[in-house]
Amino acid sequence: MSKVTAIRAGRGQGKRVNLFLDGRFAFSLQAELAAKEELKVGQELSPHQVEALTGSDNYQRGYDAAARYLSYRPRSEAELKERLCRRGFDNDCIEAVVAKLKEQGLVDDLAFAQFWRDNRQSFSPRSQWLTRRELRQKGVAEEVMNQVVATIDDSDSAYRAALSKARSLSGYDYPQFRQRLGSYLRRRGFNYAVINHTVAQMWSGEGIKQTNRL
Repeated sequence: MSKVTAIRAGRGQGKRVNLFLDGRFAFSLQAELAAKEELKVGQELSPHQVEALTGSDNYQRGYDAAARYLSYRPRSEAELKERLCRRGFDNDCIEAVVAKLKEQGLVDDLAFAQFWRDNRQSFSPRSQWLTRRELRQKGVAEEVMNQVVATIDDSDSAYRAALSKARSLSGYDYPQFRQRLGSYLRRRGFNYAVINHTVAQMWSGEGIKQTNRL
């Protein structure tokens, strides 16, 4: 057994306390956890209690770090695990944190993939192929990717992507227009058939008229 000989406020902005056992610094804890466990000077702690306290604190730190990471935008499960691993949390802690977040609906790869698709389609339309590649890089499972990406219409996406670009190409002759717009659409993952059809639409006047109304 070890005796709590001091509980001192930690430095900085974090709400943590430093716990001293038998006259020596032992570990730090969130002040909230220390209060919850009713830790006090003179109290004796067994090795098992010390392990439980540090484990609970580690879990809470991991959960808080994950919540901050998720506050910016949704993340895939793989992204979140990689982030926590880089922050130095062990596998047991990471699995526990992710399990809790999934239970709360805060980590859901299907919802994440739908968010990613919708965001891309709204602000920077791209092909099924490129969207699938991006989701794969985020660690999304193949069956989830296929389900989400199948809803993308490449012809419609290429048309909407080309509208914004064609406006800046209105002064070019056809070879230059085709080369520049084609390169733009290739970078967004569209195949040659879709690109050729879209370039023809834009050049025929249908797309040019639309861009003039934007």
